[in-house]
Amino acid sequence: MAAGYAELLRTRHAARLLAGTLIGRLPNGTAPIAIVLFTRAEGGSYSLAGALAAVYGLANAVGQPLLGRAVDLFGQPRVQLPAAVVSALGMVWLALAGTGSPAAAYGAVVVAGLFTPPLEGGLRALWPGVLGGREERVHAAYALDAVAQEVMFTVGPLLVTLFVALWDPAAALLVINAIGVLGALSVVVSEPSRTWRSAPREAHWLGALRSRGLLALLGAFFFVGTALGSITVAGVAYADDHGRQAVYGWLMAALGLGALVGGVVYGARQWSGAPERRLRLLVALLAVCYLPLMLTPGPVAMTGLAALAGVFLAPSIACAFIVVDRHAPAGTVTEAFSWLVTFFGVGAAIGTAAAGPAVEWGGTAASFGVAAVAGAAALVVLTATQRVLATPGRSRAVAAGAEEAVQDPAGTASGVPSAG
Repeated sequence: MAAGYAELLRTRHAARLLAGTLIGRLPNGTAPIAIVLFTRAEGGSYSLAGALAAVYGLANAVGQPLLGRAVDLFGQPRVQLPAAVVSALGMVWLALAGTGSPAAAYGAVVVAGLFTPPLEGGLRALWPGVLGGREERVHAAYALDAVAQEVMFTVGPLLVTLFVALWDPAAALLVINAIGVLGALSVVVSEPSRTWRSAPREAHWLGALRSRGLLALLGAFFFVGTALGSITVAGVAYADDHGRQAVYGWLMAALGLGALVGGVVYGARQWSGAPERRLRLLVALLAVCYLPLMLTPGPVAMTGLAALAGVFLAPSIACAFIVVDRHAPAGTVTEAFSWLVTFFGVGAAIGTAAAGPAVEWGGTAASFGVAAVAGAAALVVLTATQRVLATPGRSRAVAAGAEEAVQDPAGTASGVPSAG
């Protein structure tokens, strides 16, 4: 699969788009960690830290599908870069205002979360055109995308803790968000982003949400997000129990590293059968691996358990991308992927909010128990909706890209067919 990844990255624009998107998403990927560390450094409680991270997540959840629909309607550059700048300014506001005034702190994280650019959905909308509409290459790109995300989630926590150690949590917020704006800029000035147009869409106020299969998937990934969000706060509590802030960074990095390994192994083979059935198995394994975290052993063993907890995360996400493609109505691809981000983000926000009180009421083990319960709930949703998700058919996004590639083999003026 390494050779396959290398071939994809040699495709014109692919490496730049992937790198720019990951860098642009760095503020969003590290925001819960950065907000929790910043709040604790300012003297705030676990409950306040969790609540601020939760409000950021909820604002992000509201903004993603709205901005995603705007991208489908107006194109990427007109939406992505202005949103990235406004989101960064929200974090600048938080860093300067601190948490002394809760109203100001909440206002800052609302702005930062609401205007987070939908770069993740935007990249997946670009893949079919960049890769010529070939379904197997697009699916491989989704696996590569999930693996690359885990690199970010592995490096991101370490970057935040490094910047905190070198300067302070406020400086970490400023630097991470400045880097994010540069990443978004790199994406939107590229030819694929500038020339991309969504496929024709049926006018419907529900947009992508009129798909029952997509709704079922979103329900499951709400709970996957809840599990991951709760681990963010539970990890801080565990690090405090062991008297070393660096432990937190290693736990989060181990979680990302486990997902990275799982994603690489998952992408090492071609999978047969319906992806919906495969997703159900992957989420079941993910839920099982959250259970041992409640044991809260010493730091070395706990780091190993964190890595195990991440192993099935990237495969589950990569498989979910394919399922979204199969169920999203035509012309709503960016919005559909953004809804996945939204439900995941809402779940993460609920998880962070629930884990804070869980620490104070039942200790660190109870906060990790939130992840275990949420993982089981995700599996229940997928099992209960398996008939709805069983709808066969190829990816609408891939099909649209392939159709346009056939109609215009030379591509558009930029050499990149439009994708829906």
